[in-house]
Amino acid sequence: MGRSVSIVFPMYNEEDYIHRAVRAAWIILGEIADDWEIVIVDDKSTDRTGELADTLAREDPRIRVVHNEVNRKLGGSLRAGYAVATKDLVLYTDADLPFDLQELGRAVRLLEYQEADVLSAYRFDRTSEGFVRTVYSFFYNLLIRVVFSLPIKDVNFSFKLFRRELLSKIELKSEGSFIDAEFLVRARKAGASIIQIGVDYFPRSRGVSTLSSPSVIAKILREMAQLYRELRR
Repeated sequence: MGRSVSIVFPMYNEEDYIHRAVRAAWIILGEIADDWEIVIVDDKSTDRTGELADTLAREDPRIRVVHNEVNRKLGGSLRAGYAVATKDLVLYTDADLPFDLQELGRAVRLLEYQEADVLSAYRFDRTSEGFVRTVYSFFYNLLIRVVFSLPIKDVNFSFKLFRRELLSKIELKSEGSFIDAEFLVRARKAGASIIQIGVDYFPRSRGVSTLSSPSVIAKILREMAQLYRELRR
């Protein structure tokens, strides 16, 4: 195989999901890669996420943990995780596993077959997460498509696989959930080829997602406004 893969999990209060996520990652990585690692970014959790992550890392040196000194939200956590990822390919996804992680095998094969730099997955059907988030997602994807001419179907879906060398060509600045759009726009500006695949979606069954909260939406719009000129150049 000769494949080298990192999976980066940003986690905030994910004690209910951490073992399931790491177990699923451990299984698929063992099937598709010769060299791999799991990077857990504990975003100053107030539950046992950080403690559980450290225990897992002691049991397997291929599991690495980054502890944010302050709560940095999604963008800050991903940037922290990307900074320590060492393998050739990097997957970012969430601890609640919103898709079957076995899809990673197909994604890696397609990235290699298409000789692409980034694979951004989209959900076949996301209506199961509720009307409000479905509407929010529709208009956000439309906004990004119009403002940045970025033809991505599901900008904020946490299934992005890319070649790590791309990180040396771009500088990510977002601390919040605008990080997904910023990454894709900067990747395209750097000349990266981006492909997309559809996957079945499994909404969170435990814990609370804050992605569609007013504060998160407001931060996305603020960061988009702050970075607009730079990203449009």
